[in-house]
Amino acid sequence: MNSNHLLLEEPIRMASILEPSKSTFFPAMTKIVGTLGPKSRTVEIISGCLNAGMSVARFDFSWGDAEYHQETLDNLKAAVKSTKKLCAVMLDTVGPELQVVNRAEHPISLQADTSVVLTPDQDKEATSNLLPINFTGLSKAVKKGDTIFIGQYLFTGSETTTVWLEVTEINGEDVVCLIKNSATLGGQLYTLHVSQIRIDLPTLTDKDKEVISTWGVRNNIDFLSLSYTRHAEDIRHARDFLSKLGDLRQTQIFAKFENAEGLTHFDEILQEADGIIISRGNLGIDVPPEKVFLFQKAAVYKCNMAGKPAVVTRVVDSMTDNLRPTRAEATDIANAVLDGSDAILLGAETLRGLYPVETISVVGRICAEAEKVFNQDLYYKKTLKHVGEPMSHLESIASSAVRAAIKVKASVLLCFTSTGRAARLISKYRPTMPVISVVIPRLKTNQLRWTFSGAFEARQSLIVRGLFPILADPRHPAESTNATNESVLKVALDHGKAIGVIKPHDRVVVCQKLGDASVVKILELED
Repeated sequence: MNSNHLLLEEPIRMASILEPSKSTFFPAMTKIVGTLGPKSRTVEIISGCLNAGMSVARFDFSWGDAEYHQETLDNLKAAVKSTKKLCAVMLDTVGPELQVVNRAEHPISLQADTSVVLTPDQDKEATSNLLPINFTGLSKAVKKGDTIFIGQYLFTGSETTTVWLEVTEINGEDVVCLIKNSATLGGQLYTLHVSQIRIDLPTLTDKDKEVISTWGVRNNIDFLSLSYTRHAEDIRHARDFLSKLGDLRQTQIFAKFENAEGLTHFDEILQEADGIIISRGNLGIDVPPEKVFLFQKAAVYKCNMAGKPAVVTRVVDSMTDNLRPTRAEATDIANAVLDGSDAILLGAETLRGLYPVETISVVGRICAEAEKVFNQDLYYKKTLKHVGEPMSHLESIASSAVRAAIKVKASVLLCFTSTGRAARLISKYRPTMPVISVVIPRLKTNQLRWTFSGAFEARQSLIVRGLFPILADPRHPAESTNATNESVLKVALDHGKAIGVIKPHDRVVVCQKLGDASVVKILELED
């Protein structure tokens, strides 16, 4: 993967850009999160998504019940077994989401320059001049002149189903609005967004807690995507809740930024969260469009320096209905990779899109091309400068391993880890070659039974750029005798050879613990 590395700052023969890229076992270093739904829930389609490069499956509880999502997850497990591709599970909460209540589910036509009333009375029928909503406090939150956006859930922007409203009057609990553009609301689920207004609802709702404590516990979710994260306390509250749910205390929490309130508390939230998701759809409504790119770049940079995964959403909306992305979308994906993003999250594109497998494949190919021109040398120096001195012992080992791997042109970097922390630190320095993270299980007991850890740690690296996990035999502890380490090293090298990332005469850099010491070794392989 690193043999084709180019620098845009150096002379490039333009014709070489058109030369076909070599296929590799890993489609790209950047990971892809796919939202599973109506168009992507059969074993066949999910298998196609896994083979195309999806490494995290997102289950969005804004729509569909637990039984529906369980059927999809059972199909995912069957697909993982048949493809032999690891896949992590992400549960996406609903949070304080405002929704139009259209029980009859009939299309509603809204005409420009006419009025419509938003009412919290959910018993009333939705019509062209009356829209019931699921929030009683809207009249207290908005004022005359405020802007309200209504769109189909996971709107792509190409629909004729999005409408802008302007508040003209507050009438008790009702809000009277002027319709700014004609539209027909004719889909499953419609959401409301009020620009830069605080919605007085909990971030983790009672409904979210019920889903997590039942569906989440039953399925040992790897990630919790906390929708509408606004304060660091939201993360602390969610973590405290998970800590009481057995194995879910290991679940990583990703803060999902969807409004200006979360943006203003970004630094405190990042300290508490395990990673972030930049939800550009909702963010693009709450924040002026010319500011979205700036938040994205600043947020990704801060995540990179903190060594925490950054995930970007809404990159190929047009592929919901088309086989090819627009030029702007293709460039947008590449820029997200060049900025340092760990993963791309696909929403409507795979949930209800016509081409889920093709979309994942296209996004993976664009990511791989962008990775070839990622300026690793500049990034590495920038990261070292930010970390400063004295470095922690583990950070020093991780940065040295990456530097050594680049200097000797290693084909792969092997890292032995039990918690995943060492592997994540290596990824922080963005090596140009894949990092095979060999997760060593640890034996645990509650005085009643023995259990092994490691599966969570392995799956949770599936959202980190450049990390590709394998689970080692539990009989091989992370800190052991030389003989045992040599044995597990052979297993890891054999795996690398089997998948084609390690070839005869390749150099491999190994990062592992020997007793109390962490060491970096350079191996030159024979035939």
